[in-house]
Parts: sequence; structure tokens; C-alpha cells
Amino acid sequence: MSDDGKRLLIAWHSRTGASRAMASAAAEGAGDAAWLLRAGEVSPEDILAASAYLFVCPENLASMSGEMKEMFDRCYYPVLGRIEGRAYATLIAAGSDGEGAQRQIDRIATGWRLRRVADPVILCFDAQTPEAIMAEKTVSEDRLAQCRELGAALAEGLALGVF
Repeated sequence: MSDDGKRLLIAWHSRTGASRAMASAAAEGAGDAAWLLRAGEVSPEDILAASAYLFVCPENLASMSGEMKEMFDRCYYPVLGRIEGRAYATLIAAGSDGEGAQRQIDRIATGWRLRRVADPVILCFDAQTPEAIMAEKTVSEDRLAQCRELGAALAEGLALGVF
């Protein structure tokens, strides 16, 4: 945990490795502020204990992954009305578009009254065949650098009290 006690919860889910690599890179960039949890492990208490959020997942069938959706389903009502104004950002791994998953997360964040503090980052992997979609993904170094930069920016915003 960071020296000031502020934590960036990086909640992630991955099927083919891309989102896992993206979340790990963001955590590396965020340093001591990072709190990396797989979406299936995130509890309402974790949401309440965090100062800001980075949601990282693949887009599956034009929506967020099922495990990420289940995290939101499980945590939504227990924290509703208790986290307004906290910062959030997103990293989406997509085959071609990513906008469907992005819209779903934004709608949930709107209900929680979270504040988006960085533009959405959607990394497209151009996977269009069943084999390419299900294949393990390798995230290029320049894309991982983008994820590290986002993690660092969120941690810096927390440290400076900007959010």
C-alpha cells in the first residue's frame, strides 16, 4: 500500500492473457499504490477499501467478460451510495472494437457515481477467427508501456490528492 494509505484497486479478468498482462503492467506503473485482484476475488469490502479503480477485461461477444460482469453484479448494491466521486479508468482488450464492454462499464460507473479520470484505453488485437479469438495473446511492449503509464498516472493522481 502507498505511504498515504490510498490504494488503486486494479480489478481484472482475462481469458487469453492480454488483460492479465495489461493489468500487471498497470500495477507495475502504479507501484506501491497498486492493489491487483482478479475480478472473481473482488468483494464489496475491497471496493470500499480502495481510493480509485482500474477495471481491466476483455470484450467477449460485444460485452465485458462474464467474470467481470459477475464482479459488478456481486458488488454493485452493497457499495451503492458509498463510493461516489472516486476515480476510475478502464483498459479493454478487444478483438476488433471494445466499445460494447466500455459502454457497459461506464454505465455501471455512472450508477456508482464514479468519476472517469482518463480516456478509455482499448487495445485491439484484430482477432476475427475462432482460433485467433481463443489463442493466447501477446501484448506488445509499446502497448504494455501505455498500460504502465496509465497505472502511474492514476497512482500519481492519488498521491497528489487530485482524486
